[in-house]
Amino acid sequence: MFSFQKRYFIATILLFLIEVLIALFVHDSIIRPYVGDVLVVVLIYTFVLSFFNFSVVKTAVGVLIFSFIVEFAQYFKLVNLLGLGNNTLARVVIGTTFAWEDLVAYFIGFLLILFVEKVSVFNL
Repeated sequence: MFSFQKRYFIATILLFLIEVLIALFVHDSIIRPYVGDVLVVVLIYTFVLSFFNFSVVKTAVGVLIFSFIVEFAQYFKLVNLLGLGNNTLARVVIGTTFAWEDLVAYFIGFLLILFVEKVSVFNL
C-alpha cells in the first residue's frame, strides 16, 4: 500500500510550483481560473501516488470525487459555516465561490490523467 514513487513526487513538486506561479503572476480569464483548476486535479493525483501504490483509475476517480466535493462545499459556503470566513488560508484551500465551469475543468483534469497514464512511455 505505502510506496514512495519518486517520479510522482517530482511531478507533484513541479505542478505545485506551476500552480504557485499561476496564482502569483497570471491574472487572466483563461489560464488562472481554468488551467489552474485542471492542473490542481493532476497535482492532487500525483501527490497521492507519490506515497501510495493505488491503481491509476481508482486514484483518478477518487481525486475527481474529492474535487467535486470541495466545489460543492463552496456552493454551501462551508468556509463561512465553519466560522473561517476571515481565515485567508481556509478561503484559499477550500474556496469560496462555486462555479459549474470548475466541475468541467476538474473533469478535464481527470481525462488528462487517464490520457497521460495511458500513453506515458515513462509509466508514471
